[in-house]
Amino acid sequence: MNTTFERDLDAKGYIDEPIDPTIDIIAEIQRLKKEKNAVILAHYYQDAEIQDIADYIGDSLGLSQQAAKTDADMIVFAGVHFMAETAKILSPSKKVLLPDLKAGCSLSDSCPPHLFAKFKEQYPDHLVITYVNCTAELKALSDIVCTSSNAVEIVESLPKEQKIIFGPDKNLGDYVKKKTGRDLVLWNGACMVHEIFSQDKITDLRKQFPKAKFIAHPECEDHILAQADYIGSTSGMLKYTIEDSAQEFIVATESGILHQMQKSSPTKIFIPAPPNNVCACNDCPHMKLNTLEKLYNCLYYELPEVDLPADVIDRAKKPIERMLEISERFGL
Repeated sequence: MNTTFERDLDAKGYIDEPIDPTIDIIAEIQRLKKEKNAVILAHYYQDAEIQDIADYIGDSLGLSQQAAKTDADMIVFAGVHFMAETAKILSPSKKVLLPDLKAGCSLSDSCPPHLFAKFKEQYPDHLVITYVNCTAELKALSDIVCTSSNAVEIVESLPKEQKIIFGPDKNLGDYVKKKTGRDLVLWNGACMVHEIFSQDKITDLRKQFPKAKFIAHPECEDHILAQADYIGSTSGMLKYTIEDSAQEFIVATESGILHQMQKSSPTKIFIPAPPNNVCACNDCPHMKLNTLEKLYNCLYYELPEVDLPADVIDRAKKPIERMLEISERFGL
């Protein structure tokens, strides 16, 4: 690696090389994908132009399943750092790239592995379930990983007498507690995007759109979920908007999902639930660090690469595979 690239990656987190303005960047990305046998996996929270060029768009469960089964030599992960780590854990022989290494996660940051390890020591007879939105090191401390698509089913798959620690998201954990009736020990973590929705603004929106269904992600706080007509993962919310007869939806999650909702139901109206600030919608600043230009440079230069120590991969892979096995059993 030359010193310019090293400086970019250290200081910026991405390759900041100029791109010829005369090229068709989308066509070039498609050419490079074919040339390098690469696959682009994108989360629903990415910008629309990245979603439109991706080979697969999904939530954390779907993306994990795709990463585990792809026959590509290279995975370009348009998402955040923990997602690229998960892909590397499931496909350790493949090169995994992330357009911007600084695309992190506030929820993941809220649970440092060394502190969680001490927390875990207080409950030696508890099984540990961690939400996929966490570091590889935290997954390596876990017994089972879950996503918002399968958290309820994973908890319900365990014997009722089994004691459980659930982390790092306290809001998802509280939702799972209510759905399953299980007494989970929760880590006190949360997602910055899902914790700042304004109840008053949502109430006002519902008055403006009295026929709209209000749908919310289970990472939202309880007082927001209490108003919801439907609670589910991003893929669950998308499916609900396709299948439900309502023509208007107020959506409480990161606004990137609205692109797929609008594509799937072009005649319906989708309104982003507003946060407690001056913004009209709620964007994840980490997800939005990825751009089409960074994606092109990432694929062209095959950097930044996400790698992990072999022992972390070995320890983290087992709880992820348990999740995938349970999900398959439940048809998720």
